[in-house]
Amino acid sequence: MQSNKRGMFDNFPLFPPEASTLAGEVDLLFFFLIAVAMFFIVLIFLMVTIFAIRYRRRSSDEIPTQNLGSLKLELIWSVVPLLIAMVIFGWSANLYFKMARVPDNAMDIYVVGKQWMWKFQHPEGNREINELHVPTGRPVRLTMTSEDTIHSMYVPAFRMKQDVLPGRYQTTWFQATKPGTYHLFCAEYCGTQHSGMVGSVVVMEPRDYEAWLAGDTSGGSMASRGEKLFNQLGCVTCHLPDGSGRCPTLVNVFGRPVQLITGEQVVADEAYIRESILRPNAKLVSAYQPIMPTYQGQVSEEGILQLIAYVKSLAPAGQTGQTQGTAPGGVASPGNMGTAPGPAPALPANRSNQ
Repeated sequence: MQSNKRGMFDNFPLFPPEASTLAGEVDLLFFFLIAVAMFFIVLIFLMVTIFAIRYRRRSSDEIPTQNLGSLKLELIWSVVPLLIAMVIFGWSANLYFKMARVPDNAMDIYVVGKQWMWKFQHPEGNREINELHVPTGRPVRLTMTSEDTIHSMYVPAFRMKQDVLPGRYQTTWFQATKPGTYHLFCAEYCGTQHSGMVGSVVVMEPRDYEAWLAGDTSGGSMASRGEKLFNQLGCVTCHLPDGSGRCPTLVNVFGRPVQLITGEQVVADEAYIRESILRPNAKLVSAYQPIMPTYQGQVSEEGILQLIAYVKSLAPAGQTGQTQGTAPGGVASPGNMGTAPGPAPALPANRSNQ
């Protein structure tokens, strides 16, 4: 007869489940660090005990002999810790770069942290609060920002944690491997109800995810919502598709280098477009006048993300993914400059009156 009794610790696992492609690698490095620490703890206490017993003073008349040291011993206890430290450095650096580099085929999901909730937007138009649906077997890129203070998105089962900062975009990614529902926390104290800023990530089989995704099509895609907002704000009167308006065209601009009035070049990524909407005079595009007003306080973070999705939709297929050479957090690296063929089109939002 099978017993139905459960142990008292069944609901208190020592570690959360491994539910992402990198979770096992993170745990392996963690266990290695624990093993190294335990080895030296045991070694040090063992040597302290041995030395205390063997070299204790046996009588008040005993005079200890002087030990002039050992070059061999000093080399061993200097070189061995150095090698161990270099192994840890190389291993952790390799894992860090794996976690920082978003795969080219990653699907995009946009995240806004707000006291005290997580708001998610899928490019297809689905919106969620404190719950995120994703498929298994496909990398997911999260582009995140905050409306108020610093938050930190933490999914223990994915071994993924990323600070979410106001006024800029942070990027992280994961690839779920097991269907199920996993805890989502804010791991940065963000106010009086910080402990209540929780949610869940629902991992589904690809077929089930597609069915869920198709279940809510009422509001249209993020790009279509962005286009609607673009028209409502009057941007369409200046940003003409053929480039004949007072502002540069938005067609084919995302992910390409933009020439500034200072002679510098920057890549038209998410961070640049956001800055262009909120601080249009921060980076003036060459050949355009600083006549665009700021939309600070007029457009929500969700609205800015929808406008960015619209600008992305105007770029050729394959150009709207993670810009090559873009560092985490949306900072353009020098390797991006000049990678696009032909003259660099100027970005709209920075220099025109809408």
